[in-house]
Amino acid sequence: MESSLKPAPAAIVLGGGISGLLAARELATAGQAVTVLEATALWGGCVGSHVVAGLTLDSGAESFATRSTAVAELAAELGLAGKIVLPRPGGAWVQLPDGPRELPKTGVLGIPANPWDPEVRRSLGFFGSLRASLDKYLPARVGASAEVTSVSALVRARMGRRVLERLVAPVVGGVHSADPGLLDVDMVAPGLRAGIRTHGSLAAAVAAQRRGPGGPSLAKAGSAVAGLEGGMHTLVTALVSDLHERGVTLLAGSPAGAVKRTPEGWRVTAGEATYDGGLLVVALPGPAAVGLLQEAVPALAGRSPEHGPDVRLVTLVVDLPELDRRPRGTGILVAPQTPGIQAKALTHATAKWDWLAAAAGPGTHVLRLSYGRLEGTAADGSAAPGSRADGSTTAAGSDLLAAALRDASSLLEVPVQSKDLVGWDVVRWQGALPFAAVGHKARVAGIRSICAAESGLGIIGGWVAGNGLAAVVFDTRKEIHGLLS
Repeated sequence: MESSLKPAPAAIVLGGGISGLLAARELATAGQAVTVLEATALWGGCVGSHVVAGLTLDSGAESFATRSTAVAELAAELGLAGKIVLPRPGGAWVQLPDGPRELPKTGVLGIPANPWDPEVRRSLGFFGSLRASLDKYLPARVGASAEVTSVSALVRARMGRRVLERLVAPVVGGVHSADPGLLDVDMVAPGLRAGIRTHGSLAAAVAAQRRGPGGPSLAKAGSAVAGLEGGMHTLVTALVSDLHERGVTLLAGSPAGAVKRTPEGWRVTAGEATYDGGLLVVALPGPAAVGLLQEAVPALAGRSPEHGPDVRLVTLVVDLPELDRRPRGTGILVAPQTPGIQAKALTHATAKWDWLAAAAGPGTHVLRLSYGRLEGTAADGSAAPGSRADGSTTAAGSDLLAAALRDASSLLEVPVQSKDLVGWDVVRWQGALPFAAVGHKARVAGIRSICAAESGLGIIGGWVAGNGLAAVVFDTRKEIHGLLS
């Protein structure tokens, strides 16, 4: 006697990063039989891990923004609520051409909510703060009326070049690995320009975003984040385990080669195997996603977004008790025009996370230096602040290690030498980070509109959601719920 039970509807997810894994979980929860195809042997994408000197460390993202509850809610669902930890108080610094300064309490791309705050004034000087304070008297339309604008153009128009060069460029370079003249402000700081129209100035819009729904935020710069005890990669471990329990099929080392439309939905070819499903979710980087889909969805031809920056992350584990005093707090961002330093940021990981300091032991420190930044011309046609060729992106591993030792010594003002090394590693993220170029938001909207017209097709990932785990988690859930409705 044949069973009267119907098989669960099938869904295919391409890409096993955080967005792909979360999409698979949402689909499985809705009763779909889900198959996830991942090209590499690893899960989690930019939320990865590596072992250096016996320590299991994050090889990519090591924290998440706390102005959104998206990541914390996901962690709680996966049984990790008790593992959420805050960084150690102490804040971050910025390296300027004339020396290091403690980074002001600014929180939105380095833009100050109060140009006369003592910490801001120390970075800008009297005349820099005076120019920035003129923002209060400018018409709201300045910087907010254009259809699209760059971070650079907005900040310079409202607060001046000094804010741009000494505060915004280091933060944007450290977070987005790109020059502020290249980035669409509406993509990297959603709602900020609308806040100018609502509150009357850029500083007031920043203050409103910092307050958020929970009231005033007085945390030190660099502390509006949280992490997980053991590292952010433990979120991936828990997510993969959850998917196995839900019966999701996870196939690593299975790159999708072709996508076709069928009368029943979608067919994906991966090597010699084919997979059919009524729903297809593409969680690949933008260029790969558009390239794979454009044969089945011809309207996508010619709409590929730009590749993200190539980033090199150098991790140093050193036996150096002199760093116990945490000379630069939780880390330091580097202004692009600073001479003699190739790194765009240094995170003093054992100064930032108590759990890691305990795991490393007394006198042992973990330093993460990042290299690689897209340089270019500002949207208004002027040279981007501090534009320079950065040879580090093509440096061999040994050359990059030498650069990291030099940069760490300069930034921390403590000699960090090869004899102090307990272990080191270089992780290369080639085009993996999303690049929110000017006009990117409109381009993404166009791509999603085309895909929405195709029944059962969804596109997710950092390149459509924006940079950061919080943005990716929120957007992924929203997109999958829309696809299922």
